[in-house]
Amino acid sequence: MSNSPALARRLGTFDASLIGLGSMIGAGVFAAFTPAAAAAGSGLLIGLVVAAFVAFCNATSSAQLAARYPTSGGTYVYGRERLGPWYGFLAGWGFVIGKTASAAAMAMTFAAYAAPAGWERPVAIAAVVILTAVNYHGVTRTAGLTRILVIAVLTALAIAVAAVWGGSGPDFSNFVGEGLLAHGWYGILQSAGLLFFAFAGYARIATMGEEVREPRRTIPRAITIALGITIVIYALIAVTLLAALGPGGVSGTPTPLADAVHAGAMSWAAPIVRIGAAVASLGALLALIAGLGRTSLAMAREHDLPHWLAAVHPRYRVPHRAETTLAVAICLIIAVADLRGAIGFSSFGVLLYYLVANIAAFTQPAEDRRYPKALQVAGAVACVALVATLPPLSVGLGVLMFVVGIVFRVIRLRRSSSSLR
Repeated sequence: MSNSPALARRLGTFDASLIGLGSMIGAGVFAAFTPAAAAAGSGLLIGLVVAAFVAFCNATSSAQLAARYPTSGGTYVYGRERLGPWYGFLAGWGFVIGKTASAAAMAMTFAAYAAPAGWERPVAIAAVVILTAVNYHGVTRTAGLTRILVIAVLTALAIAVAAVWGGSGPDFSNFVGEGLLAHGWYGILQSAGLLFFAFAGYARIATMGEEVREPRRTIPRAITIALGITIVIYALIAVTLLAALGPGGVSGTPTPLADAVHAGAMSWAAPIVRIGAAVASLGALLALIAGLGRTSLAMAREHDLPHWLAAVHPRYRVPHRAETTLAVAICLIIAVADLRGAIGFSSFGVLLYYLVANIAAFTQPAEDRRYPKALQVAGAVACVALVATLPPLSVGLGVLMFVVGIVFRVIRLRRSSSSLR
């Protein structure tokens, strides 16, 4: 491992939980239900249960590994330590490409709610620049802003649910009559893969293992708390959306929660929901930038990315070069790309990331084991199954990007081997 300076340990359980919660709530409530409803209709409720179970399996593997390897990089480090450099590289590459696309999608989601017509892309780029600057000035400021964002989002969601259920309330016949299995199990599993995108925020906690106090105790607690709260919120929102709009209504709008509120007796609350959506997207983007920077830092330390990115700022103790470079990449994507398929692409990369995590946790000895091996087996099998049922375009692009990463590493290894001769 490199002798580069260590990051500062400043985060407790509360702040670490908020960073994970901010990621999951922001991504899921305002982005994932529309494609999930298109894939499975009312069956997205079953898909949500499947996604939550897979997330739980993956979370226990991440917690078990993070307690043993409390350093930046998450599964990139775990894969290297337990399985070998190639497994670590594939996990880290999947995380970086998937979450870079996801960060761009979150920035564009924020702009869709907050920007005047025609100004969406400039506003999205501005959001990336501002939040990168927040991260640049230290992780405690990141946690402080995340705390404000999470409180604002939860308040907006509470108002939205109250508005939908107020007055005469939604009509359960909107989705009960269709049947949960109307789209078949393939559609349900595809919805689970898409909804899994919304649960991936607990990865931010593991990637910040070098910055939490008492990591063996703090990381497992923070992951469990953040995931448990998110599951409850998602279930409530899913039932509310389907009851108010029906599966066709949910799948037909990019802003289902705002539309559900607008259709009810308390339509005055719809602007509040839109503000909440914009704030949620900012919270997710903030945590994504932080997590991406730290995984890139770990990969650069091992020369799996250019070593120049391994620098830690002497004053703020953050991976400033990695975060700045990723911010440029995110802004370029926003400037040129349509990211409507970004959720599927992101899920592809992140599910393979957690496949490596489950395999790595399975190999841990008894003294490091916190959870039964059955959970790791179930998590690994489920990751493969959900990847196989993602939209074909997302799978194709994901495979292509992994080929690019593998070729990049092969070339680097050959150059390194030649220089030693």
